[in-house]
Amino acid sequence: MSELPPPPSGAKTPMEPTRNPDVTLADLITVLLDKGTYLNIDLIISVADIPLIGVNLRATIAGMETMLEYGMMRDWDEKTRAWVRESIARHFPLAEGEEIVAKMAGGHFHQGFSDTWRPGGLYLTNQRLVVFRRDPKEILWQTDLADIVALRLHDERTIGAETRTRLLVDTVDGTTTMLSASAPQRIRELIAQDRPLVQLPGAASPHQTQPKESTHAWYFEPRADGGTWRGGSLRTDDQRLVWQAPLDARPAVNIPWEELTGADLVERKAPSGQNVVLQLTTKKTSVYLAMAQPDQWLKLFRSQTPQHTDKKEGADA
Repeated sequence: MSELPPPPSGAKTPMEPTRNPDVTLADLITVLLDKGTYLNIDLIISVADIPLIGVNLRATIAGMETMLEYGMMRDWDEKTRAWVRESIARHFPLAEGEEIVAKMAGGHFHQGFSDTWRPGGLYLTNQRLVVFRRDPKEILWQTDLADIVALRLHDERTIGAETRTRLLVDTVDGTTTMLSASAPQRIRELIAQDRPLVQLPGAASPHQTQPKESTHAWYFEPRADGGTWRGGSLRTDDQRLVWQAPLDARPAVNIPWEELTGADLVERKAPSGQNVVLQLTTKKTSVYLAMAQPDQWLKLFRSQTPQHTDKKEGADA
């Protein structure tokens, strides 16, 4: 056997030929796909000791990833990638310089008037993570990769009692989105490879502050039939107050302190056993929360409202 020709600039050094008489078929396939094999064969076919046919064969056999690592078949790879980009661009809106990294069946859990899964295709590009529906064409959900701060896997039991692994995406705006994917672990690994700062389970996100206070509380969720009380966890930090039920993909209440305009106690029956509940107001809506010690939480919330802050600063002056 002779050595391979020098590889192109930037490629790995040539494959080194090896010989092992004890190799099995499984070992041979593994070598072909991983390391690769270079053949240099001179074959002469003779009849009655008379040489009739000569075969001079030089060939490299390897898995495609190995071939590309050693600088082979790059023209084929570039043409194939260009064809894939053109094919996908016919139905998926790619931005300038954007390339598809992975595509698989998936969906987006939409929370609104009715909580439901919206199926489509999950696209991972070098710029975005997108859930896209082809017919009718619509981007159901998307986020820039630069805005992702954490990726978590969550096992969920479906109506048919099956366990499905969902992908929870935490973004810099403080929201968590639940996605379905045929291979959620693969998407998670690809994003983590491209963006090492994305947090994975077991590490705290640098964008998330530790809660100052937390307690069990009930949230009055408005509905078409009048609304209902739901139990969950209420927590606060330096930036906001959040209420979330244990099985919810994202918080039902997420109020930054700068949006809080008022906090009061109002009479209302609640599962907390108290005859009063907290009423929090913003410029857009009112939120009702019930807990065991509403007086203490009222002081905390009022200390964050602009009216209270202005009065305190005036008194200090």
